[in-house]
Amino acid sequence: MKSQRVPGWVFAVAAMAILQFAAAVTTQLYPIVGPAGAGWLRLVGGAIFFLALVRPDFRSYGRSNLRLLIGLGLVTALMTISFQFAVATIGLSMTVPIQFLGPLTVGVLRAKKRSHIWWPVLALVGVVAVTQPWTGSIDPWGVMWALFAALGWALYIVMTQSAGDRVSGFKTLAVTIPVAAIASTFVGLPSAWGHLDVWVVLAGLGLGLLMPVIPFALELVALKRLTAAAFGTLSAGEPALAAIFGVTLLGEHLDFVQVAGIGIVIIAAVAAERTGRRSTDFAPPQSKT
Repeated sequence: MKSQRVPGWVFAVAAMAILQFAAAVTTQLYPIVGPAGAGWLRLVGGAIFFLALVRPDFRSYGRSNLRLLIGLGLVTALMTISFQFAVATIGLSMTVPIQFLGPLTVGVLRAKKRSHIWWPVLALVGVVAVTQPWTGSIDPWGVMWALFAALGWALYIVMTQSAGDRVSGFKTLAVTIPVAAIASTFVGLPSAWGHLDVWVVLAGLGLGLLMPVIPFALELVALKRLTAAAFGTLSAGEPALAAIFGVTLLGEHLDFVQVAGIGIVIIAAVAAERTGRRSTDFAPPQSKT
């Protein structure tokens, strides 16, 4: 088959590009339903797709697995809503590099050598270059939301790794995404209330398909053709894709220092992935926003 001839990295990059494209497009709903409402609608759309696709029998999961997946769903809600608030405040180009501090920290904690602590330090240098706090133009609330998203992503990786050892990918998301949608209802529905016409709901469903359904499916194909190390290294390119979509679709502006900062974050992410991965050849799903 022709699809078998397509290299795994193509599917991995396509997944990341769709993910960041969806993040950029989601901002179009901010003026209508707010950042929380936009994130909630996307989670609801994803929940509907995964429930229809998997039709999970929750009794087959086991109580301990369900508890883990419910916790993972709550973390997914934290990560998603925090990410939306961060993007609404400081932009996509700045949010994603800051968010990468989460997985970088996890990668270093897995490493056996203390010298690997320098990779998050290097990434922090890159984040400082991106945000340029000395100019006084960066919104501290936006940075705070991005750091919450980073914390959420770190917890997401650890918990997804544990869940992935017990439950297959689509069965995992058939629980975590609906839980995330329910949890985010408390902030998303009040924000969106009064603005939920047919077109807004359809947009939310479409965004749910763009993220996480399609990226996750592409990642599964990529992981069958790539090692976990190769997949993780490719994932380090997400800040660059976020910057591209932020500049081209959202009109964000980056100076030379900020572009260099994004490059530093990518270098640190690649280094942390190569030195901090598990001994087993496993990579958790990277779809997260």
